[in-house]
Amino acid sequence: MELLLTSVLIGIGLSMDCFAVAIAAGAHQRISRFKTALTLAVFFGTFQAGMTIAGYLLGSGFAHLISSYDHWVAAAMLFLIGGKMILEGVHDGDAEKLPDVLNLITVTYLAVATSIDALAVGISIAILTMPVLVPAVIIGIIAAAISWAGVFMGGKLASLLGRRVDIAGGLILVLIGIRLLLEHRILG
Repeated sequence: MELLLTSVLIGIGLSMDCFAVAIAAGAHQRISRFKTALTLAVFFGTFQAGMTIAGYLLGSGFAHLISSYDHWVAAAMLFLIGGKMILEGVHDGDAEKLPDVLNLITVTYLAVATSIDALAVGISIAILTMPVLVPAVIIGIIAAAISWAGVFMGGKLASLLGRRVDIAGGLILVLIGIRLLLEHRILG
């Protein structure tokens, strides 16, 4: 049950970049929102899950070298990822211009860009010697669902929320890192 809850929270945190891009895409794409939502959901969900597994495979190779510091490394990665997301939310840059989010090259670029953080989370999962399949699937499903919803909410929420979705996602990841350190200190 704890793995499931943690996976859901990580999935929500990681999906905030996808949500932000989907909102922008939904605001930008005044027509064919269904096709845009389907495309982003499939690409973002697949890349989030795939990058989590790729990170796990990378992390599995060197996890035994740092097992005594695993909780610190995992928490540091979550703090860095969360901090980066918070900073991106605070430092609102120019509005992203999405020329054609249905273009294969563009949607692949966006999927890779929004899933880099999932690679680091996958490494953290390996370091903690947790199973990866359930978290990866949950992360992918949540990213797909949030992306789908983001496209349809885009027209209404883009001006209201802006980059604050990144701040919320970053805070979730930082809180998971704090919880990890507290659990290790209390239980470890």
